Formats: sequence, structure tokens, C-alpha cells
Amino acid sequence: MKMKQDVSDRLRAVSGFVFDLDGTLVLGDRHNKGLRPLPGALAIIECLSQAGFPFLIVTNGTTRTPQQYAETLRSVGFSLHDGAVQTPSSVAADYFVRRKYKRVMALGVEGVWGPIAQAGLEIVPPVGQGSADAVYVGWCPDFKLAELESACHAVWQGARLFIASHAPFFATAQGKTMGTSRAIGAMITSLTGRRAMVLGKPSAAALKSASRSLGVAVAHLAVVGDDPAMEVPMALHGGALAIAVCTGVGGEEDYRHLPAERQPHLVLPGVGELLNLLADGAFPDSVSRGMHS
Repeated sequence: MKMKQDVSDRLRAVSGFVFDLDGTLVLGDRHNKGLRPLPGALAIIECLSQAGFPFLIVTNGTTRTPQQYAETLRSVGFSLHDGAVQTPSSVAADYFVRRKYKRVMALGVEGVWGPIAQAGLEIVPPVGQGSADAVYVGWCPDFKLAELESACHAVWQGARLFIASHAPFFATAQGKTMGTSRAIGAMITSLTGRRAMVLGKPSAAALKSASRSLGVAVAHLAVVGDDPAMEVPMALHGGALAIAVCTGVGGEEDYRHLPAERQPHLVLPGVGELLNLLADGAFPDSVSRGMHS
């Protein structure tokens, strides 16, 4: 594969990988179940694991806790440890602890509030007119009007509003499926006039949290994803290498028609193409050694 010299140089300087999940490594159903690895996904993760090369799977999903995501991915063949997955709730826990928040009203399933509780913060149920330092919204398929009212009261009393993702869709085997945090966050914003801060991709908070987890400077990360509105802008704004794949939300035409300043550094048919780049010596020697070990 031919590429510009500056991109080739950036690849050789990569010290860690950040992979998107849905549409990049796997596809699932509309309920984010029945995950199926995409071509080459198992092999590239196995290669990096064998080489001991830093990588992190960063999803905007909050249907599971990070540990549950890792368990699920292991069950379909991925070579992963429990700390290999970051969700917006991982970022939320990191963000809230750093800012000394104590009480968080969380709207959603265990994957939403679990990492925050694990970090030692008090989870305030969205019931009545309770107060909190923050309101955080993630995957909440059984959302109720009473929860909206409770979240609004907390925000009116001074809680900051956060959402896991502002993406309207995520990629599944059946096509695009609507997320919940953007929709619920928009209702709270409409009623309270307070803007929501996004903690998942493409936020700087998500990329910085991944960088800290890996112990790798953002400038030496390669971010691999399928969404022109998520992984690509996150990487570009943060100064990381942006690698786009065409197996999920975005296709080759979507990337080609982006303005020059928003285009990824590299567009690949799928994550399996990374194996060919490894074989060609495009990445650091430590990764290539893992491929042949």
C-alpha cells in the first residue's frame, strides 16, 4: 500500500493503539448482543497482545461495564485482559474523581453507573427531587418520564450535565441503531437550558483518559475507527494518528468527501488491512515481532 511519507513516519512512531469497537472490531445486533468479529480483528488484537504492545478498545457503548465488555469479547475469541476496554463511564469515573465530585445521578443500566460506583462515588437514583454534583446519562432503554423530571430538578439545583455520547447512531449488523444518551440529554437541555458535556468519543476527555491508561502520549497514539464524526475528529483534534476503516458507519466515499482538514491520515477497507501494514514493516519493529512470534 502506497502512502505519503509523513503518514509512513507517523506509523513508525506509533507507541499505542486505540481501537473503536462497533463497526471496527465487531458487529452486533440492535441490542448490542451477538457480537461477531470483523475480518482480521482477532488477528490484529492477538498480534498486539503477543508483542506486549499497548492498546485499548474505546467504545461509546455503556450497555456493559468495561469488565463485562472484556468478558464478552473473550467469549468470541479476542485475547484481552479486563483492563483492555474503556467506556464513557470509565472516562466519567476518571473525570469525576479528578474534579472531586461526590454524588452522581446516573440514568441507565449497570454499564452506566457501575464504573462510577467502583471509583467510590455515591450513585443517586433518578427519583424525586434529589440533588447531586453531576447528572450522567448513558444507555437507558427503559427510560421513564419520572427520571427526566428528577434529572431536571438536579440540574436546576446546580448539578452539571454529562452524557456518554452525542452520536445519534451506532453500527450494528442490521445497520444504524439509535443511541439513547443524546436523545435523553437533549430533553434535559431543552427543559433546563444547560448544555451537556460529552464524555465519550469524540471528546478530548475520552482521548486523554485513554492516553493515561496506556501510558502513551496522545501524539504517539494511532486511533482506529469507522465513524467520520467520532474517532477521526477525536484523533485529529488531539494530535493522534487517525486511521479510518470502512466496515461500519463510514464508507470510503464518506471519508473522501470530507474537507481536507477533517480527513483521516489513512483510510483502510477494514481493520484486517493493518496486518498487511505490519507485514510490510509499516509499524514499529516491536509490533512486527509480535506478528511473527
